[in-house]
Amino acid sequence: MDYDRGDVVIGYDKFKENSDGRPFLIVSGENTPFHGEQYITLSLTTRTWYEDRIPIEESDWVEGGAPRSSSIMPWSVNSISATEIDVKQGTLTEPIVTMATEQLSRYVLDEYHQ
Repeated sequence: MDYDRGDVVIGYDKFKENSDGRPFLIVSGENTPFHGEQYITLSLTTRTWYEDRIPIEESDWVEGGAPRSSSIMPWSVNSISATEIDVKQGTLTEPIVTMATEQLSRYVLDEYHQ
């Protein structure tokens, strides 16, 4: 199954042993190399003390949803293969996906340190 930009999937968490997986927001699109085999993602979290997190509101979901209040961590970039994805949890609206990728771009372009 191919996934699209904005899809939230549950995938293998490389940093947590014995994990049932974690939610990831797919931010890559069909023009990204190896689309369908590998995806660029941002991690989601239920923790609320991260200052730069982007809270996901109920209205941000096009389909699906989260069982608990969640946020996007725009600094937590992952590359996951299609084989590491267990299930699609839902899809977020493009405005919140764009907000997260723009925040990531500011980190990568080092705009905070100029």
